[in-house]
Amino acid sequence: MTSEETPLDAALRGLARGRPLARVLEVWRPQAWLELDARIRRGIRTGEVGRPAPRRLPTGGLPSALRAALGAPAPSEAQLALALCDPSGLIRAAALPHAAGRPAVLPLVAIRTADWAAPVREAAQAVLAGALPGADPGTLAVTAPVALRLGARLRGGTAAALLRDTLRTAPPATVTGLLLNRDRPTRRLALDLAIERGLLGPAELARLAAYDDDRVVRDRAATAALAAGVPDETLPLLLAARCGGVRSAGVTALRKAGRTAEAEPFLHDRSGLVRACARWALRQDGRDPAALYRAACADPATVPDRAPLGLAECGERTVDLPVLWELTGHERPLVRSSAVAGLRVLGTGDLARLLALLDDPAPGVVREAARTLLPWTDRLPDRELVRRTGPDRPAHTRIRALRLLSERGGEPYGETARRLLEDPDPVLRGQVRRALGLGNPRVRPPGTPARFLIR
Repeated sequence: MTSEETPLDAALRGLARGRPLARVLEVWRPQAWLELDARIRRGIRTGEVGRPAPRRLPTGGLPSALRAALGAPAPSEAQLALALCDPSGLIRAAALPHAAGRPAVLPLVAIRTADWAAPVREAAQAVLAGALPGADPGTLAVTAPVALRLGARLRGGTAAALLRDTLRTAPPATVTGLLLNRDRPTRRLALDLAIERGLLGPAELARLAAYDDDRVVRDRAATAALAAGVPDETLPLLLAARCGGVRSAGVTALRKAGRTAEAEPFLHDRSGLVRACARWALRQDGRDPAALYRAACADPATVPDRAPLGLAECGERTVDLPVLWELTGHERPLVRSSAVAGLRVLGTGDLARLLALLDDPAPGVVREAARTLLPWTDRLPDRELVRRTGPDRPAHTRIRALRLLSERGGEPYGETARRLLEDPDPVLRGQVRRALGLGNPRVRPPGTPARFLIR
């Protein structure tokens, strides 16, 4: 492939040379099939690739004058793919009978079920309906995502409907195998049908909720796992999940299982949603989360990392603000950053103390301090911010100080930004260039103020 040639150009050239689809196309990517269909049609119209020679064209459905000139051999996979996407409806229709029993081109058959030409559409639907029930897992894995994408097209719902009908009666392993598909809509359909057919046990559903990277799959699997009512199998997996939404479902279910006391450690979870669910569960059990947070924050030696932020989320400003300020000096950076985030939640007007936190050696603390100062940039002294962009300061302090200056705008920011365009630090230099629209294809319109990208 040359530097000017796109992957679709290379795929078209490969098919013209007779190479199989799996060698020229990312067959696992559904959009690649849809793009290939359009690219072949354009390539044939512009003459980039010729139609198969008459003796190699598929025979069915062509005018008798042409049919007499055709030979007997079946088209190759590449020829068949080109014919299935040909601009001529006659050739597309003629190719479809040859697609039966050719699993490699089944995604193209699925695309033809949404064809604008009714004879092509009907023939493709018949071929797809006959091929799906006996399709092997590999063929289904590449065809199902294409069929589901067609639902957004006019007349495109038939392929998805045929797929659903097939999977409703398919062997269990066929359905559950699609739960490992790269395509999220395919996994969602497989999960819905697996739940509908009762193919997954509570532990399998909980494991899916804990580890899948799609939020919709996680939510549906967690709901189904909890509905199964087997807490000993499901709750440990849900509570240990990487996703906060799944952990929150597990924490909420602890009360239903009569195990509310186990929600207490989740008061200090990294997810705000999980912390909120833990507070709710404990309140339902007659316990005061604020008192638990205050007790946790009382001993600096044992305070959990996120206890200060949890305290701010349910505490009282007059009572708990001094505790948070004290914890901004804790030896552990996570406790300090949590305390600064808590100050932002409770609200504090002590800008001088917050400004001093920009000098913290931990980037996370400086990030939270800058976020807390952001609404107050009009009240911050330019001199203090400019001083913190100097070369004697660590990179995380310089970047956040510049971010606050950019929010203010004006000459101090302009002068500082121009100076930092030549800074030896490549990260800082790159941030400034992007903020000023230099080297960026989406350049700011004239008169638009610069906005620093780090938040």
